[in-house]
Amino acid sequence: MFYQALSKGIGFYLESLVDPDALSAIKLTVITAAIAVPLNLVFGLAASWCIAKFEFRGKALLTTLIDLPFSVSPVISGLIYVLMFGAQGWFGPWLQDHNVQIIFAVPGIVLATIFVTFPFVARELIPLMQAQGNDEAEAAHVLGASGWQIFRRVTLPNVKWGLMYGVILCNARAMGEFGAVSVVSGHIRGQTDTMPLHVEILYNEYNFSAAFAVASVLALLALVTLGLKLLAERHMSAELSAARDVPAYAGPVTPPSASQSVNATHASHQHALKQGEL
Repeated sequence: MFYQALSKGIGFYLESLVDPDALSAIKLTVITAAIAVPLNLVFGLAASWCIAKFEFRGKALLTTLIDLPFSVSPVISGLIYVLMFGAQGWFGPWLQDHNVQIIFAVPGIVLATIFVTFPFVARELIPLMQAQGNDEAEAAHVLGASGWQIFRRVTLPNVKWGLMYGVILCNARAMGEFGAVSVVSGHIRGQTDTMPLHVEILYNEYNFSAAFAVASVLALLALVTLGLKLLAERHMSAELSAARDVPAYAGPVTPPSASQSVNATHASHQHALKQGEL
């Protein structure tokens, strides 16, 4: 990839990256990820905390909905957005009357990206929180900590590496998403093209060097993501191992009652008498 990107020299490589259409694609990709990743972070953290720490009606349904993007093709999800928010869709006439455009515009790209990426954070945090249990949170509650203090000082520090791992995967998918974004973007060059879509356009125009130049930016992002992923995996596996090694809480140790103390003292005396007789 890098060989093809630099085949026409470093000058052409830099020109391909500073091309207005390429800069627009890079800018749109960054904006989309900057909106989708924080929203998925908040949702994933809240959903995983509820699923792992509480029992409530609809818990199984929420878990199933989190896994939905894994079972639906990104192209199908993009088509659903078109059927809902397109000009002939369910909400199309209302959106046109209020001069709101979602499909073939930035909002549609953001919505499609949020849908395909929202399972990543939650799916990394749920098993981690379940393995850690509720002992520390219950101890903090007994000591008088509020719900927010427990979440901020107990829960969040224990899952920070798992959270980072999920955010890394979410960001990588957001920047590299092609299928759903391709359906809802309209491929308007310089306006609704993200980096993967811009690479496809350049490649279809037989501008291979420019296509590989833009693709090399995604490749560098993938290498950085891989390094951060390995770092987060190492720390997260250590946290999981530590959580499994913690013994279960057996309750407070109760002191022996008065009768048990008397019986124990009497037994020790009887044992001493038998030793003297021998």
